[in-house]
Amino acid sequence: MALSPSVFFQESEKKNANCMETKQTQTVSIASEDPLQNLCLASQEVLHKAQRSGRSRCLQCGGSRMFYCYTCYIPVENVPIEQIPFVQLPLKIDIIKHPNETDGKSTAVHAKLLAPSSVSIYTYPCIPEYEGKDHEVVLVFPGPQSISIKDVSFHLKKRVESKGRSKPNDLDMPPFKLKRTEAEGGSGLNESMHEGPSLKRVVFIDSTWSQTNQIASDERLRELLQVELKTRKTCFWRHQKGKPDTFLSTIEAIYYFLVDYHSDMLKEKYKGQYDNLLFFYSFMYRLIKNAKGSGEKTKPTLTH
Repeated sequence: MALSPSVFFQESEKKNANCMETKQTQTVSIASEDPLQNLCLASQEVLHKAQRSGRSRCLQCGGSRMFYCYTCYIPVENVPIEQIPFVQLPLKIDIIKHPNETDGKSTAVHAKLLAPSSVSIYTYPCIPEYEGKDHEVVLVFPGPQSISIKDVSFHLKKRVESKGRSKPNDLDMPPFKLKRTEAEGGSGLNESMHEGPSLKRVVFIDSTWSQTNQIASDERLRELLQVELKTRKTCFWRHQKGKPDTFLSTIEAIYYFLVDYHSDMLKEKYKGQYDNLLFFYSFMYRLIKNAKGSGEKTKPTLTH
């Protein structure tokens, strides 16, 4: 069975476009009783049906799961892939997962399921090579030196300019290299400086908050510009005690970063383009909220 045929993605993109056309405004309210109520989402009927029928088989590894397989990053048998939205992202997303993070409880899988062509998941200590790319890659992490998304372009530009100033003198460059550079009209770093900095990739850490420092302080990530989402509040049902409500779950962090990126860096009005990243998350949130509201003693079946 083809698990990600392009025809399904095209149909999903059409649904997303229709949703954006009918949605007049997009307001993410952190003060609302239901902070996810204004999302522009694809129909979640397939998840309601799957919840009623119970766990199903992963078509790849054969494991018994609910909604999706957190190992293979695909929907299970009773959740047809054509009924799952496909989200087109403007940036590449790298997720560095702590090896002790429980796969079945991680929301990082949602991003891979819904935006498979834009999202990669790595298990620490496996980290992609970012050396020499710190002018186009940022790490989302609330560190002491972190900045807001509004300031990202400014700081990336400074890094590009710094690289330009530290460039070896042309006199030290081999004649053939110099000639080629001139013929290309100043391609490479000088061209990047002329066009302005361009954010291409965003790194997220997927772990409990007590484990994030170990990954964030890794020398391979240490030089990356750190960005903090200071105005967003989590509604994650596994919120960790003693941590501020601005510490988001992984899928929340990815979603809110992209919303702010769209508004603050692309300077475009946000119309719900990335809302379906919360397709699974919002469903689980309401399921748990409704269960608590009805006074149920047993938790709804969400364990994968």
